[in-house]
Amino acid sequence: MLILIDQREKKYLVNEDQDFHSDLGIIKKEVLNEAKPGSILLSHLSKEFKVIEPDVNDFIEIMERRCSILLPKDIGIVISYTGLGCGDSVVDAGTGAGAMALHFSNIVGNTGKIYSYEIREDFATIAQKNLEQFGISNIEIKNQDVKEGIQESHLDLVFLDLPKPWEVAQQAFEALKIGGWLVVYAPYIDQVQILNKTCKKTGFKYFNCLECILREIEVKSKGTRPKTRMLGHTGYLVFCRKL
Repeated sequence: MLILIDQREKKYLVNEDQDFHSDLGIIKKEVLNEAKPGSILLSHLSKEFKVIEPDVNDFIEIMERRCSILLPKDIGIVISYTGLGCGDSVVDAGTGAGAMALHFSNIVGNTGKIYSYEIREDFATIAQKNLEQFGISNIEIKNQDVKEGIQESHLDLVFLDLPKPWEVAQQAFEALKIGGWLVVYAPYIDQVQILNKTCKKTGFKYFNCLECILREIEVKSKGTRPKTRMLGHTGYLVFCRKL
């Protein structure tokens, strides 16, 4: 699988078995079949396209989605704080388009497994289509309500992006292994407050809440300064651990 980037830095997922068509011209499938990462391909209009080997962020950028997704600033904190690694098992509830599941999949590798619960059939269908398009095999999309129970056990991480995550706290506690993590993405502080009370009653011995504020720095030859716009509050991240 290849991705093409045009002169505008727009990305295209390429099927090497078909001619590639865009407003910048056509590239024949015979040319695509010979392409390798780093190659420069010319369309019939003499427009340049660079070939790259896609990573998880490329997939997420071009995949179909009909909902908002978590930003890298929040995803990175989830992965680093929980110490998620190769071979781990994860339940992800609130699949959406599958972006979070893809990031988890990239970390746990072929020896790990992601079970992603999505109550909406249309979202589950889109997520499954995305995974098949990218050739991902270690994610299982489950069109089920996670509140009805988590079927997996001895999990390293349960991640919830749900309106009422506290309704799944008991199921998450039972499904996690000792030392496993429950992580919740919550846009509103009242969700955090309810979750705090529920998790303490459930048996979690650790509770931490944070938000990530990201500000980029503008570096130019005439001066360096913080950008005038920044990524402020997107959501609260709650970390609970079964100890």
